[in-house]
Amino acid sequence: MGTFYAVAFNTLLSSVITFLVWFGVSIWVYLETGSVLATSIMSAFYALSMVLTGFIYGPIVDRSSKRSVMLWGDIISLIFLVIGFVIYQQTPVEQFRSDGSVVLWGMVLMIFLGVIISGVRNVALPALITILVKKEERDRANGLVGTITGVGFIIAPMLGGILLALAGMFWILLLAIVIRIVTVLHLLIVRIPQDTIHLETDETSDRSFSVRTTLKAIGTVPGLWGLFLFNSFNNMLGGVFMPLIDPYALSLMRQEQWGILSGVLSIGFILGGLIITRRGVGSTPVKNLFKVNLVMWGITVLFALQPSIVLFAAGVFGYFLFVPFIEAIEHTIVQNVVPVNIQGRVFGLAVSIEQIATPVVTLLIGPVAQFVFVPFMTDGAGVDLIGAWFGVGTGRGIALLFTATGFLGFVLTLLAMRLRSYKVLAAQYAQKVKE
Repeated sequence: MGTFYAVAFNTLLSSVITFLVWFGVSIWVYLETGSVLATSIMSAFYALSMVLTGFIYGPIVDRSSKRSVMLWGDIISLIFLVIGFVIYQQTPVEQFRSDGSVVLWGMVLMIFLGVIISGVRNVALPALITILVKKEERDRANGLVGTITGVGFIIAPMLGGILLALAGMFWILLLAIVIRIVTVLHLLIVRIPQDTIHLETDETSDRSFSVRTTLKAIGTVPGLWGLFLFNSFNNMLGGVFMPLIDPYALSLMRQEQWGILSGVLSIGFILGGLIITRRGVGSTPVKNLFKVNLVMWGITVLFALQPSIVLFAAGVFGYFLFVPFIEAIEHTIVQNVVPVNIQGRVFGLAVSIEQIATPVVTLLIGPVAQFVFVPFMTDGAGVDLIGAWFGVGTGRGIALLFTATGFLGFVLTLLAMRLRSYKVLAAQYAQKVKE
């Protein structure tokens, strides 16, 4: 496990860089230009890149040493970050004030590429865990990766806010470059001899880059498509949270209170990962995946039933606590039922499939809330039907949407549990673990 811990430490540094730089440049562009359109375009391109790169990174990971893929990803990322830093330093600040500035978008593009290319480790790392960690300990390793993601998620906004206030993007980019150099040098000294065994012994696998071969790889494991589609569906419903959680929170408390509370609640991500690291995901992960989803959807039904800060905070913390379990369970299943020589393509496609739904729902849910649920609970029929006990107003309209989404997710999860594909996958997992 020593080598895995070394790679995990390297990933922690990389995660902090990724979250810090993208958070920083997103806020900085808005502060400089005052353009919501500019930040929306950046968010849209980031979401789209997450969908597309999974198809690209998967075959690369399967064709190469996982360590080499991560190393070259960091080197190329470093190059783009340095270029972005040079542009920032050499450009008069006035040229960054317009959202139509070519120099501004040139700098953003360099940073964007530096962030996205380093993301290849998100596909390489789960496959590397299969190589480095024993079967019975892989779930705990996945939990540690979830903890690392949570740490990066919490550190980046706090550190980014401080550094932006000090000197704009200067210290953010400089710190990112220094840490990226550290991750490159560290990966250079990490040795993983078994990382190339599957490449040397596998003579039959189709390692072409076509989407067809990737889909074929998924089809080799019965029930795997069902797992990815189920998680994609959950991401779709979970996309309700992204645009609405802030407006709902601000209907209950002041902005500065929500800023502090959101940081505290984010600790749930870390705690969830630590629980998995210590206890694993159980001997029946497919069954436990459904159980976790039922709990999360139950929380979604309950946390907004009344306009209570305590109820809201408890619900959001509980939701965040269980999020790491979803990814850890999925990775553990794939690592045990999919041959290591095709895991890159499988993880890559999983990322692409599961990320498609979230941006789509995020775009659609705002109008649904604004034109359906909010009017229903402000001056519509909902006021007379449930207003007496549920409450009325804009915040209660958003709350009703949360509750309806949670109820829908809960019911559909119960129905999905009865499908044959998941029973086949559970049986396949049990068989592979015994081998």
